[in-house]
Amino acid sequence: MSETLTILDRFYAAELAYLSGATGFEPVAEFLDPEIVLHQAEGLPYGGQWRGPDGLARFMAEMARTWASFEILAQETLVDGDRVSVLSQVRARGRATGTELEFPILQLIRLRNGRLAEVRPFYWDTAAVAAACTGADR
Repeated sequence: MSETLTILDRFYAAELAYLSGATGFEPVAEFLDPEIVLHQAEGLPYGGQWRGPDGLARFMAEMARTWASFEILAQETLVDGDRVSVLSQVRARGRATGTELEFPILQLIRLRNGRLAEVRPFYWDTAAVAAACTGADR
């Protein structure tokens, strides 16, 4: 397994442990570049740019408030140096609505010095995802 895949696997494990309440945020922060930027689609309840490890901590808290469950069913990863594409099939249930939804997310990730420096998730249908979160009509 490449070093990049090992870093991502360990990051995802730390993220899952944090979101489940098993650990604090520190194990996640170890994998983040100090200037990390997460770009979320504006049409989502947690949309916008989240900057730095503190921004990612706030984003993850917002995700926990938004989703009652968020499960990765399958992932495909393509590594090209410090750039990674991750296609995930997700099943999630909105906390406010109880609506369960399965959807793909494509994440374009850039690493710097072995840490996540930029993450750009792309959703096929942001309106459906937002509706599952908030109950608003598509």
